[in-house]
Amino acid sequence: MSRVPPFTGPPPAGPPRPAGADDPARMLAWEVLRAVDERGAYANLLLPALLRERRFSERDSSFATELTYGSLRAQGQLDVMINLVSSRPVDAVDPPVRDALRLGTYQLLRTRVPARAAVASTVELVRRTSGERPVRFANAVLRRVADRVADSAGDVATLLDAPDAEADPIGHLAVMTAHPRWVVEAIAQALGGDLAEARAALDANNTRPGVHLVARPGGIGRDELLRAARCAGLSAEPGEHSPYSVRLRGGDPGRLRAVADGRAAVQDEGSQLVALSLLRGSTVGPDRGLVVDLCAGPGGKAALLAGLCPPGGMIGLEPRAARARLVARAGVPVARADGRHPPLRPGSADRVLLDAPCSGLGALRRRPEARWRRTPADVAGLVSLQRQLLVSALDLVRPGGLVAYATCSPHPAETVEVVEAVLRGRADVTMLDARSTLGEFDDLGAGPFVWLWPHRHDTDAMFLALLRRVADT
Repeated sequence: MSRVPPFTGPPPAGPPRPAGADDPARMLAWEVLRAVDERGAYANLLLPALLRERRFSERDSSFATELTYGSLRAQGQLDVMINLVSSRPVDAVDPPVRDALRLGTYQLLRTRVPARAAVASTVELVRRTSGERPVRFANAVLRRVADRVADSAGDVATLLDAPDAEADPIGHLAVMTAHPRWVVEAIAQALGGDLAEARAALDANNTRPGVHLVARPGGIGRDELLRAARCAGLSAEPGEHSPYSVRLRGGDPGRLRAVADGRAAVQDEGSQLVALSLLRGSTVGPDRGLVVDLCAGPGGKAALLAGLCPPGGMIGLEPRAARARLVARAGVPVARADGRHPPLRPGSADRVLLDAPCSGLGALRRRPEARWRRTPADVAGLVSLQRQLLVSALDLVRPGGLVAYATCSPHPAETVEVVEAVLRGRADVTMLDARSTLGEFDDLGAGPFVWLWPHRHDTDAMFLALLRRVADT
C-alpha cells in the first residue's frame, strides 16, 4: 500500500490557532497561493521575500514554507480530492476559498497536523479571508476529506481513485506523483521509457531542493565562501560537481555579505556545469577572444563565464530591459538585443552559450507551480524560437568554435529534437560528446548529450548539447 509521505518539519503543537495574526504561517501560505493564482507570481521569489520582511520565527517559517510549496506541488492531487467530496467542481469554487481548501486538504493528506486542527484552522482562514458565507461549505468539504483519509488509512491510490498501474501506468504515475499526464509522458520519454526511473525523477520533483551557491571567479574563492557560510551559522558543504559550488542545507543565503554584494550568488550547480562545459570544450584554430551568451538574462551563467574570461572577452545579449539590468548588475557587459538577430558579425565568436528559453520543466522542485501553469501548447510555441536561436548561435560562432545548447527542461521536443532538426540543415556542424567536458561524475546519459537530473545529481533537470562549427580546411 502506497502511503502519502508526511511533512517532516516541526509539527504544530497544541490546539489549532485562529488563522491571521495568531496563525501567521497559514495566512502567509494563503497569500502566496493567491498571488500565484491571481497574478502569476513565482512562489520561490515571493515567499522568501515575505518571510524576511515579516521576520517569522524558525518554526513558523518552516511550516509556511512546507504549506506553500507542498500545496503548489500537490495542486493536482488536492483538486482531485476536493472534487471527490465537494458539491461543486473545484473550478467553480471562489478562488480565495479554493486556495484555502487546498491548504487544508494538503494538511490532511501530507502533514502530521491533526485532522481536527487542520479543519478548524482552515475554516477560520476562510472566515477571515472570505467572510461567513462560505464557512459551512468549507467545513463540510474538509470534514469529508478528513473522513476519507481516515477510512483509507492514507492509501494514495484509494484516496484519489488513481488509474490501475498496469492498465494505465502513465495515468497512475500522474496521480500518484502530482504531475500532469503530459509531463509524466515527457519525462518517461526522456528516460528511455524506464517507468521506474521516471517515478524516481517525478518523486524528486516533490522534494524541497537545497540551496546551491556559486563563488564567482574574481570575486570570492569557493573555500572562502564556504568559511563565510559556516561562520554565519549556515550548514554548508562544497558542491559535489562544480569547483565553484557551495551547497547549503538550510538557512537564508541573503545573510552572506558575498551574496549581498554580488561576489557570490544563488545558482543551481547544474547551471554552473553548463557554463563550464562551454569553456572546457576544445575549439579548433586560434581563438579571437570573444564569448557570447545569446540569452543572458538574468545573468547567472553569464557572470560565471565573465569571471573566467579575460577582461573584455565576454558579452551577453538580452532583449528585455529588466533582465538586461540584472545581467549588468552581475558585472557582465550586456547589449539589448534579440539573440535571433545579434548585433555582432557572423563568425566573430569563439564560443556561444545558448541557454534557450524553455518550459522550465527541469526546475519543478524550485518552481512547483510551473507544472500546473505550462501546457503542451506552450512547449510547441517555444520549439520554433529554440530552433531559430540555435541557427543564430551557429552562424555567430567562427569555424572551429563551439556552441553549447542548454535547456532547463528534459522534454524531448525542446532538447534532442531541436538539435537534430537544426543539424539536418547544417552540413557545417558536428556534434561533440558533451560528457567529456564533465568527467567528474557518471550517469550523464548515453551521450553525446548530457542529461542532469534531480534524482541522479541533485541538480535541476538540464540538457546540454555541445556543437562545433566545422573548421576551414
